[in-house]
Amino acid sequence: MSDKKQIGEADGPYDIDDLANAPDELANSHLDLGSVLMPVVEGGQVTVEMSADHDPEAVYLVTPVGRIGIHAFAAPRSGGLWREVVRELAESLRSDGATTSIEDGHWGREIVARVPGGMHRFIGVDGPRWMVRCMASGPEEAGEQLGQLARAVLAETVVRRGDQPYPPREVLPIVLPPVLSEQVAAAQRQRATEEEAAAPTSQLLTDAPSASAGGSGTESAQDVHPGGAVAQSASATVFSEAPDVLDEALDPDAAGPEPIVDEPIVDEPVVDEQEPPQAPSQGSALSRLRRRRGR
Repeated sequence: MSDKKQIGEADGPYDIDDLANAPDELANSHLDLGSVLMPVVEGGQVTVEMSADHDPEAVYLVTPVGRIGIHAFAAPRSGGLWREVVRELAESLRSDGATTSIEDGHWGREIVARVPGGMHRFIGVDGPRWMVRCMASGPEEAGEQLGQLARAVLAETVVRRGDQPYPPREVLPIVLPPVLSEQVAAAQRQRATEEEAAAPTSQLLTDAPSASAGGSGTESAQDVHPGGAVAQSASATVFSEAPDVLDEALDPDAAGPEPIVDEPIVDEPVVDEQEPPQAPSQGSALSRLRRRRGR
């Protein structure tokens, strides 16, 4: 009997080596970002945050209740990295002006950071030589629904650690799929055209994000599901800079995604009580949330 796991059982986050599904089977349900395969949300949108060097820094799912981003990190074989990270991350958020609290979630500790007008929720899970972290950001009144959606997304996320010898705590690289990469290139071309056409004294476009440039015209030969990962990638919005949302109110319809706080982590022991085991999820969490939204 095979020990391989199946997408749709909400038993993740999964290590790709433990998955029965082939990566190409997930093309319409997941964004393949190299180190992470992130499930899209029905009715959601995709935004890409680029660095000043034009490298992808983050990919976000934009939903009616907030934004969700996932990063994978290299971790020691001994595991337990998330338990070490929680305190340092909470302290970093507090130093940036957020009010933080620790809540017990499906996988253990979750960090909730509140800022004027909104909140961030950080959820971490340890895997074999990796740690995956989900950040969900949105208005506080939608916090409970956003938290459920973030856990559902994380439960269907796949991590591709690879064999590269990354040091512990290093962010595993993001590699954009071809459709999304073409959208980034189109948005950058549009931005360059707009800046070239602007008057030399105008500062309006200097810090403005580039809008989506529309379809890429490079559709895959496979069937494209309306609203699926390929379709959402083909209409992604690209940002060259992310606003500092710890200094401003969050808005689920705001122009830019929130930055991920990746402060240096100090190797200090964390004294903590033993967390009780969490009951496993039953069925597909994403399916349950879709049914709930359809009521």
